[in-house]
Amino acid sequence: MTTSAIDSSLAATFSAALRRLYFIRFAFAVVWAGLLFATSTTAGPALTALVVIYPLFDAAAVLWQLRSPHRAPGTRAAEWVNVAVSAIVAIALGVASTVSVPAALGVWGAWAVGSGIPQLLAAVRQRRSGGQVPQILSGGISVLAGVSFLAQAFQGNGNIAGVAGYATLGGLFFLVSAIRLSVVLRKQRDEPARTSATA
Repeated sequence: MTTSAIDSSLAATFSAALRRLYFIRFAFAVVWAGLLFATSTTAGPALTALVVIYPLFDAAAVLWQLRSPHRAPGTRAAEWVNVAVSAIVAIALGVASTVSVPAALGVWGAWAVGSGIPQLLAAVRQRRSGGQVPQILSGGISVLAGVSFLAQAFQGNGNIAGVAGYATLGGLFFLVSAIRLSVVLRKQRDEPARTSATA
């Protein structure tokens, strides 16, 4: 097997694993958003648990991508920043959510901005894997939404339900990415068959 064939095989393996991860992230976001919506106006243990779980899940997902042996070589600084920021934010959200809902909303807004930028950079770098355009859009929207959450927090908004919508939208971007990767992988599987048939 040639070097290019090995590289193509590794890329396909990583893309397939990335597709599964995106489906998982979509399902998690939808379920999480529903639970948050039900507890969005009251600070307490339930809200604290929910706002801490989300960034921890995000950090775990990005860490999986970093540790995957099949991913393309290249700088991983953006992903490591994402993991570090998510871990710090989980702690900050845990504290802020026990103070007030606006405090938690403010921390979430800062995190949306801080994580949106690395997500945007990582998606641009991984665009050859396919299905990254929605992730690029998601990173940009995350920055804009974060600025909006920060503004609401400074105004004393006592409802964090908007974050549920933000998470749902992010989950939909993961779903679109997973579907696009499915299309790319199907084309890659069908290509050798078409080549053999015309040989």
